[in-house]
Amino acid sequence: MKHPFISVQNLSMSFSGKKVLDNLSFDIPEGEIIGIIGRSGAGKSVLMHLLRGVDEPPTEGKIIYHLSRCPGCSYIGLRSEEGHPCPRCGEKLSGVDVDFWQPENEHLKSLIMRRTAIMFQRTFALYGDDRVIENVLRALDDIGYPQDRAVNRAADLIDQVRLSHRMMHIARDLSGGEKQRVVLARQLAKEPCLLFADEPTGTLDPDTARVVHQMLLSAAETAHMGIVVTSHFSRVIQDIATRAMLLEEGRIEKIGAPDAVITHFLRDFHDEENISQVELGEEILVARDVAKRYMSPDRGLIRAVNGVSFKINRGEIFGLIGKSGAGKTTLSRIIAGIIEPTAGEMNFLVGDDWVDMTKPGIDQRGRAKSYIGLLHQEYDLYPHRTVLDNLTDAIGLEFPKELAMRKAHITLSMAGFLPGKSAAILSQYPDQLSEGERHRVALAQVLIREPSLVILDEPTGTMDPLTKRDVKHSILHARQEMDQTFIVVSHDMEFVREVCDRVAWMKGGKVVAMGSTDEVFSAMPPEDVGMQGFAGEPSPAL
Repeated sequence: MKHPFISVQNLSMSFSGKKVLDNLSFDIPEGEIIGIIGRSGAGKSVLMHLLRGVDEPPTEGKIIYHLSRCPGCSYIGLRSEEGHPCPRCGEKLSGVDVDFWQPENEHLKSLIMRRTAIMFQRTFALYGDDRVIENVLRALDDIGYPQDRAVNRAADLIDQVRLSHRMMHIARDLSGGEKQRVVLARQLAKEPCLLFADEPTGTLDPDTARVVHQMLLSAAETAHMGIVVTSHFSRVIQDIATRAMLLEEGRIEKIGAPDAVITHFLRDFHDEENISQVELGEEILVARDVAKRYMSPDRGLIRAVNGVSFKINRGEIFGLIGKSGAGKTTLSRIIAGIIEPTAGEMNFLVGDDWVDMTKPGIDQRGRAKSYIGLLHQEYDLYPHRTVLDNLTDAIGLEFPKELAMRKAHITLSMAGFLPGKSAAILSQYPDQLSEGERHRVALAQVLIREPSLVILDEPTGTMDPLTKRDVKHSILHARQEMDQTFIVVSHDMEFVREVCDRVAWMKGGKVVAMGSTDEVFSAMPPEDVGMQGFAGEPSPAL
């Protein structure tokens, strides 16, 4: 039987009087990969932060780390290393149990944190202007790795995550999956005993997600490392975890084999609401031979978007799909007027006038941009403003208070919040919300501007199935009731299939197929249509 690494005893956590974790008790053995699944707001990220040692201490309970420690150089290792010579100085390691959040153990806590690592959700945390190897060298420098061996060690880590062919590339030029693998290499540089992976592949396409999952498993085996992974996607838990835990409203609802826990998680999931078909309006966006090329010092001429043409009608929900690096995000930013294309036209209908988004000026792109909303993958909220402020005066919308409250309620409903929940969160701050709730507030922040066209870049990347269903209905209702038009950029093929009227499938900057969702999916290889969250299990529409 494996030694216990962490013991969680009667752990509770409250914020502003609201209990978000409620009397949790469980053990994590050495080397175990445990998956934590649950709805947005269930407490997954709060639990992970407490295990990692960030933010505030728990309201009640303990987190005990069972370790070995060197009396000479303070090396921290696994309990199974007790009695062995220290790998740094050779002295004999002795066993120690550390009550992680006790103030008197602050020094030991900092030593333990150096032997853990974390991959955050929806952020790649890289030095964008540095090369891949420079990013890894920075991580080695942070832990004081000997400089004379650092380059070889960095190269070994890059090879371990299978990115040797990208070693000299600038980090910002990588695809999402490649960036996530650089993040993993940076974390492995710490030689952690335990890796915390918070929604590590939520915004990646299924193939790329599977590659990252294999990287995590391989790293765990090679480094004898445990992993705590949180996700709304059951496929992530199935791919990675040896044991799973379901959190519901801050309590452990079930813990055990991943398949059994996932089945229990999906027990009440149904999607019975019928949305009537809508009649699409006139053309609202017309792209003609749009291209975006730029030079990279390492890769030469890059054709991020290469001669793309399409048309979108008012009220349509249009999907852009394809693997990481296909050009979807670049194209969406051209549509939004954030970047200029190298060639082509992007015409957008404002009132009765066609405006070419490729032309600068207040009568051209400047006029149209205010009618186009974009929700980025890496959205941001004002941390020191309430949800109500984020939705109104923080983005320059000056309403009387009564109208602001009314408008905020309506918009939060469009973003998938139930009426009671939207009323409760208006006075809260972003750090009091779950990641999924913050994501929906960011969506509401876009919708409150009443744009004619909304671009959603990975709108469901970190959402649980029930929240995803709510957002799907919100998009369909907004289209039906407000004549709203959407462009959905996503790797979540299940969501695309359920919500989009037409899709454009991109590869290498080109549109290789365009048509109804069913037509395009039928033309795609099965592995490209693999459902990120539900592959190999029942459809969410049970």
